[in-house]
Amino acid sequence: MKRFMLTILYILIGLIAFAALYFGADALLSRIPSPKSQSLSLPLEIDAYVLSNGVHTDIVLPIKNDLQDWTTVFPIENTKGRNPNQRYISIGWGDKGFYLNTPEWKDLTLKTALIAGFGIGETALHITYYKQMVENDLCYKITIDCSQYKALRDYILAALDTDSDGKPILIQTNAQYGQDDAFYEAKGAYNLFFSCNTWTNKALKKANMPSGIWTVFDKGILRHFRE
Repeated sequence: MKRFMLTILYILIGLIAFAALYFGADALLSRIPSPKSQSLSLPLEIDAYVLSNGVHTDIVLPIKNDLQDWTTVFPIENTKGRNPNQRYISIGWGDKGFYLNTPEWKDLTLKTALIAGFGIGETALHITYYKQMVENDLCYKITIDCSQYKALRDYILAALDTDSDGKPILIQTNAQYGQDDAFYEAKGAYNLFFSCNTWTNKALKKANMPSGIWTVFDKGILRHFRE
């Protein structure tokens, strides 16, 4: 019995130590701005946004410009509302099971959390269309140049899983969050060290935009837009 209790104690100490290191690393590394490459000094003329729901972050871009028409990749017809009067598209990446089975935190199950945390599940891109964006403490606008936009575009497209014809794979589900969103199959694995927010942060780093060295939480990204 004594040996069993000691084993439990060691496990608890290990879990506490891991949690301290995990959250401590995020608190430190998310505050360190990622290095910026030398700017090409191109005109800043494209409005982009970083949007959070309080936990998860998305990248928001114009629905269409000279560089990309997102409706050719993510058709509006794949949303329930099929509303053509949209101006922006938000794109986020994450664990497929989390997206489809956990619309609210009360819906989270231990199975879903473990699959996501250990990176053994599939991933998805969540697409939402908006008529307008409202800036607040969870939505920040930043005006970028065409090279930054292309970096974001290429990063997003590279995350898509495609069929044999090279087309995005729509996830057939009734788990949409509203009338203007859809899910698509994605590449990569979600885990404790690479979350939906890590994905967003990496996109921002590639585009030479405000970001931290590493983070798994939305606050680690948003603080660079608040400062």
